[in-house]
Amino acid sequence: MMSKIACVVTELFEDVEYTDPVKAFKEAGHEVVTIEKQKGKTVTGKQGNESVTIDQGIDDVKPEDFDALLIPGGFSPDQLRADERFVKFAKHFMDEKKPVFAICHGPQLLITAKSLEGRTATGFTSISVDMEYAGVHYKDEEVVVCGNQLVTSRQPDDIPAFNRESLKLLA
Repeated sequence: MMSKIACVVTELFEDVEYTDPVKAFKEAGHEVVTIEKQKGKTVTGKQGNESVTIDQGIDDVKPEDFDALLIPGGFSPDQLRADERFVKFAKHFMDEKKPVFAICHGPQLLITAKSLEGRTATGFTSISVDMEYAGVHYKDEEVVVCGNQLVTSRQPDDIPAFNRESLKLLA
């Protein structure tokens, strides 16, 4: 069954943490919709290798219209969490127990949404203390799946495991 996946992303996302999961999701028959502040805007990855034209503006979408959420890493999640609209959007997926896929700095958005307390997860090493302060049982592992809902990984090297476990949840 095909899922409709919301991908919240803005400038300076980690290139492969967007491109590789999106490619895997699309190859498996899922739809991925990119969401930023402004529809039609082009955002560029921090490595400068990838540019993404945004499908929808945050004010034009409802989280109820999506089956899952992808949060690529890089500097993108830290920027998005400064905007309450993205925080509420992400919180909906956690509260409704919909699949959430967050890699590298992706969990920063979930920390701000106050959605990780009591959960087991991972993220980039530099946010491990932030995650612990947010009440996360932090694990330094390539992929952590919590509650058959939340898939987290640490860095680009973990993408194969991240994609594998994310696709399992969507199956």
